[in-house]
Amino acid sequence: MMLQVAAPSWHRELATAIRDADQLMDRLGLPDDLRIPARRAAKLFPVMVTESYLARMRRVDPDDPLLRQVLPLDAETARIPGFTTDAVGDQQAELAPGLLQKYAGRALLIATGACAIHCRYCFRRHFPYGDAPRTLDDWEPALATLRADDTIHEIILSGGDPLMLTDRRLADLIQLLAEIPHLTRLRIHTRLPIVLPSRVTDELLELLVSSRFSTIMVVHANHACELAGDCGVALKKLVRHGIPTLNQAVLLRGVNDTADTLADLCEQLVDLGVMPYYLHQLDRVTGAAHFEVAEDIGRALIQELRRRLPGYAVPQYVREEQGESHKTPLLS
Repeated sequence: MMLQVAAPSWHRELATAIRDADQLMDRLGLPDDLRIPARRAAKLFPVMVTESYLARMRRVDPDDPLLRQVLPLDAETARIPGFTTDAVGDQQAELAPGLLQKYAGRALLIATGACAIHCRYCFRRHFPYGDAPRTLDDWEPALATLRADDTIHEIILSGGDPLMLTDRRLADLIQLLAEIPHLTRLRIHTRLPIVLPSRVTDELLELLVSSRFSTIMVVHANHACELAGDCGVALKKLVRHGIPTLNQAVLLRGVNDTADTLADLCEQLVDLGVMPYYLHQLDRVTGAAHFEVAEDIGRALIQELRRRLPGYAVPQYVREEQGESHKTPLLS
């Protein structure tokens, strides 16, 4: 008789995530006049919200800053000049299927197209994930490209979200990369410790610290309320296992576009041992124009953070531009 092995808790939580706009409205007691616009926008980009993230939202409040990041709105259906489906030039930067390089010395693998949450401002909401590698054999052209270029020392796992991979699949991919001698650093860009904190398991931590790579974790929180409860516990686990953990946020209208909100986010991150890294100007992706904050406002916010906080707690305010050799600083 075969023993049944229980699925990890994060798999079970992922299976119960909200994937329907009406269900999201019902769970939070939101006004009925939002339903039809939400359904319309969700046809363009589906809803996905984990139970953990939902539990940190205020009920009956369409302006809750966490809800605003995941609630489909009619504004997403508007076509605004200057907003495109490939806002940061991902397709131009592709070296091989699933492998992008924009900056010297590092390259990025689209490890998976899957996410645990669908952020409405996502710069890859239109990315052709169906063309990306799915099996380890599919990665061979990308791996061959990396082997052939010894100027690349850092590999970045992105997506989608690379921590959506199972531990076994993630370990296999990391092992293949570790066999390329000139790769010395592994950077993982992930939102899962924020939106699905149960993903930060002892097994994942062991996998990351046992690799020969110097591993850096870059998480993505935009508001201090995201750091509550199990999220804070997960971030502390990463830090206490010696994994340098950085945060990048996006400046979003109606979410974090005040000095008080950003200062609270930065201070809470630092208190958890996570360093504020970047504050991104919104990537101008089709469907996200309603989140954009003017750059002059962003500069003023960073100046105010500099007055309030120690230097290490103030993120760099940057914009990503197609064809540039680095992020563009928006305040010197």
